[in-house]
Amino acid sequence: MCRYWRQCWLCHGTSFWSALISKKNSWLFKKEYLEKTENFYEKHGQKAVVMARFMPIIRTFAPIVAGVAAMKYKTFMSYNLVGGFLWTFGITLMGYYLGRVIPDVDKYLLPIVLGIIVLSFVPSIIHIIQERRDNKKD
Repeated sequence: MCRYWRQCWLCHGTSFWSALISKKNSWLFKKEYLEKTENFYEKHGQKAVVMARFMPIIRTFAPIVAGVAAMKYKTFMSYNLVGGFLWTFGITLMGYYLGRVIPDVDKYLLPIVLGIIVLSFVPSIIHIIQERRDNKKD
């Protein structure tokens, strides 16, 4: 039984996976996509769970996708805790540091938050660009 919402999404994703695997291909779902997802999570699942904490929209869907990809519960929980730890203490320490370094930081808070959001997507964008370059070479 799932105790917390992220674990519940993982469980829902796991049960959803079994329903999807038995369906035929449609315009929204193709078994090819499921296989790609499983392969991705086998190779990069741990990084994806940790990094998803820092990406506002991605963090909502990462547990579901991990469940659909049949990621092991212990692996998910371990890396989810690492990501939560890094997120919690990283953001707290960054706020403390910015508050000490920048006087009247509240005046600059909105641009700082927007900068953090943009920076959180940089690793994904770099990965997409590298993957497209590799696909063009093949």
